[in-house]
Amino acid sequence: MRKRPAYFACPPTGDNVCTIRQFVVNFSYTNGTKQARRVMAQKTVPDIVIGRLPLYLRTLRHMQEQGMEVTSSKELGDSLGISAAQIRKDLSLFGEFGKQGTGYNIAFLQKQLSKILKVNRTWDIAVIGAGDIGSAVARYQGFEHRGFRVAMLFDNAPEKIGQEIGGVVVQDIRTMEESIRSAGIQIAMLAVPARVAQQVTDTLVKAGVRAILNYAPVTITVPDGVHVQYIDPVIHLQRMTYYLDTD
Repeated sequence: MRKRPAYFACPPTGDNVCTIRQFVVNFSYTNGTKQARRVMAQKTVPDIVIGRLPLYLRTLRHMQEQGMEVTSSKELGDSLGISAAQIRKDLSLFGEFGKQGTGYNIAFLQKQLSKILKVNRTWDIAVIGAGDIGSAVARYQGFEHRGFRVAMLFDNAPEKIGQEIGGVVVQDIRTMEESIRSAGIQIAMLAVPARVAQQVTDTLVKAGVRAILNYAPVTITVPDGVHVQYIDPVIHLQRMTYYLDTD
């Protein structure tokens, strides 16, 4: 049995595992003739592994910027506080990217991880809320170098509508559903007050959004097929204060 390169498929389902679909060639004999049959094999990838891949990609880019061409799982792991064995195990779920004794070609591995994460293209993003957080996101210059572009910005404040922030004109939130659907945008950043976060989320889902980065300090409910990530600095601060000495 000979395996061909894996095809990675991870739709934003919200599940804690993703699926790798892999073409496997099975050989059998019919009337003395060798026949090849392509079948689809599947294996799951834990979401925690998917979460580490962007860290690997970011570190590889930093290495390349420093003029490095080759790295090892140990060197990559030391940069991230992750064991070399864990990195090798994570990468092995998607194929073979290096050779024992020679390490990983940084440019090649970076390219492959970009394909796996589907950031070898530019994704348009809609930002909902042009307050402090939303405006800062719109002005941030680091997205386009890593596969993303703020394409739309919405708010309900009359004094903000029509303003240009970070090169993006603020649109009336009442046009959000139609505008996002027409543009085919699948990713949104939610930077609105907690009290309206669910209502805005429901509208985003109707518009076809399938991935939401939520800055609002509240848990939102979404249907299957929509993936949500939360960013609440207070939650992270509260987690860290547990470890602090208060004496």
